[in-house]
Amino acid sequence: MNTTSLGRQAEAAVAKYLEDQGYKIIDQNWRTRRCEIDIVAQKDDTAYFVEVKYRVSDNQGSGFEYITPTKLKQLVFAAGVWVAANHWDGDWQLMAASVAGDKFELIELVEIN
Repeated sequence: MNTTSLGRQAEAAVAKYLEDQGYKIIDQNWRTRRCEIDIVAQKDDTAYFVEVKYRVSDNQGSGFEYITPTKLKQLVFAAGVWVAANHWDGDWQLMAASVAGDKFELIELVEIN
């Protein structure tokens, strides 16, 4: 299985997890020529822009360790583009999801300030 397929499966697992937690999935794999967002979810009046990182195991660190300052800048930029393109006037928040396990069963979420 290639990394794109694994990534999509991890994103689907996170989307399901978010739905189970009361979030509504607004967008998945939203892209423009200049940016991308793995998942856009909504809970109450807040949009959450979720970056998903998958690792088969945590032997080389958790997925959170792969969210670099550069990736955070890209995510902020992408969220701003999404907000403008979708005329979103509510609050918004960045979120990261670390997924591990060969069945994508270990999911951790953190809000990024």
